[in-house]
Amino acid sequence: MNWGRAMRYERMRPDQIADAIARNMPVVLPIGVMEHHGGHLPAGVDLLAVTEVVERLGDAVVVLPPFAYGAASHAVAGPEHGTTLHVDASALVPFFEGLCTALLKAGFRNVHGVIHHQSENFAQGMPTDLAFRLAARNAIFRHLETERGAGWWGKREMRDYYALHEAGADPFNWIRLHPLFAKNDVFPFDHAGEGETALMQALAPETVAMGRLGDDWWSETAPKATAARGEEGVALALAHLRQVLGLA
Repeated sequence: MNWGRAMRYERMRPDQIADAIARNMPVVLPIGVMEHHGGHLPAGVDLLAVTEVVERLGDAVVVLPPFAYGAASHAVAGPEHGTTLHVDASALVPFFEGLCTALLKAGFRNVHGVIHHQSENFAQGMPTDLAFRLAARNAIFRHLETERGAGWWGKREMRDYYALHEAGADPFNWIRLHPLFAKNDVFPFDHAGEGETALMQALAPETVAMGRLGDDWWSETAPKATAARGEEGVALALAHLRQVLGLA
């Protein structure tokens, strides 16, 4: 099936980038980690789930080169498997802040990070997504103070701030972060179980080796997975992203 070619930032010329900025197109940064997902799935499940779904949005969005080295943690497995590459969140904040600053300086005002890793805890936050959110806020505050001067929020021209905030048009919406899935009771959220195995069967089938499935408790439901089930999850993720990106 042809979903249309995604607009990849690294392949865009200056005129194309300038046009995307002028049209305030959504700019998407896929965020993932390298983490052990059992013997049957690849290290990059959490990244591939995002990159492959975002690809299906086609040319409605600009896609930045993905960030793959988040704070995976060794909660699932130690480093000996070779599939978990944990980078402490304290190292992520300055990188994300630098990237957000660069995007703001370029003129982008519609930037969206998308993450799947540990996003069942998105409301409270986990190390990788919290690092991005803090960095984005820091970058926006610094940009506003540089461009508008100290006391920018207290000036009279900001008296409609709360109305803009209610409408989602205030500066703190210039850079946002979203989970790949909205909370739902339709598609299973798990770690290398039926849900993630089905997603990989639909999105990256060449990476799945069901014959190598182990006996880990968290992957016990994996044998129930099918590519068709995975496509159901992809449809849910796409509907969610189209809504939060303003494409619906």
